Amino acid sequence: MDTLSYKTISVNSQTAKKEWVEIDASGQTLGRLCSEVAKLLRGKYKPSFTPHVDCGDNVIILNADKVVLTGNKWEDRKYYRYSGYPGGQKVTTPAEMLTKGSDKLFRKVVKGMLPKNKLGDAIINNLFVYASNEHPHQAQKPKKIDINSLK
Repeated sequence: MDTLSYKTISVNSQTAKKEWVEIDASGQTLGRLCSEVAKLLRGKYKPSFTPHVDCGDNVIILNADKVVLTGNKWEDRKYYRYSGYPGGQKVTTPAEMLTKGSDKLFRKVVKGMLPKNKLGDAIINNLFVYASNEHPHQAQKPKKIDINSLK
């Protein structure tokens, strides 16, 4: 009996095959887009997925200013942060976050969909968000993905 065929192969940080992926966010709904981005960042779609290793892809989001929220969510939804001091609670809306930088809004939404530990903090650094159609990562030769075709 060959016992080598029964061994479970676990990926580590050296053997993980990470790719660069480019996604166009124009006309996409924010939450649905970010849930797919979180899956790509985590690597859950890969057959070699290992829960405790960063084996996901590097994701580039383009045209982040053209993302869509339905209804009155641009002004009605509130994001809270607290400094720890009395009177230190701050409230922002998605519209305010988008004007400060589209990167802040996407990182806030995607980070909530990742693990709440050191691995989640490391994975969020693989996300790159740009408001326009251009990015400085052409040397990595990212492949374009239609987010609507993913399952």
